[in-house]
Amino acid sequence: MIMRLIVELVDIYTFIIFVYILLSWIPTKSGILGDIDNVLSKICDPYLDLFKKFIPPIGGMVDISPIIAIVVLQLAVRVLYFIF
Repeated sequence: MIMRLIVELVDIYTFIIFVYILLSWIPTKSGILGDIDNVLSKICDPYLDLFKKFIPPIGGMVDISPIIAIVVLQLAVRVLYFIF
């Protein structure tokens, strides 16, 4: 039961990261979207920064580190789920 809760929380966190990535494509410096972006950056950046240190942007523009971060997060929680 606890593992199921952890899986659900990781799925929610993955969705939050996905929304944060989508918002990064929209210029959101003020207003409600800016506030949402600030909150999401405080939630997502500590985890995403771990991957941004090791994975440089492709061509200097395309950052694939969030994709790798999501895959690692999902893979880790699924492996833990099947072990326990």
